[in-house]
Amino acid sequence: MDAKSKAQQQAAGAALAAKRGEQDKSDLQGASRQMFDSMNETELEDMASTNRSDLPETAEGSD
Repeated sequence: MDAKSKAQQQAAGAALAAKRGEQDKSDLQGASRQMFDSMNETELEDMASTNRSDLPETAEGSD
């Protein structure tokens, strides 16, 4: 699954780092915490690896 915004891609990267033990999961907040709890490492890798060049800063309706 590809990220729909730069913010979503960044949150997935933070959640992935926590899944891998590279970051403390207690540091996660909001979307990254929800992603950590609900997605597996493969799903997070797919979302975090989305090319950011054509993504909006935030997804429509998320403001």
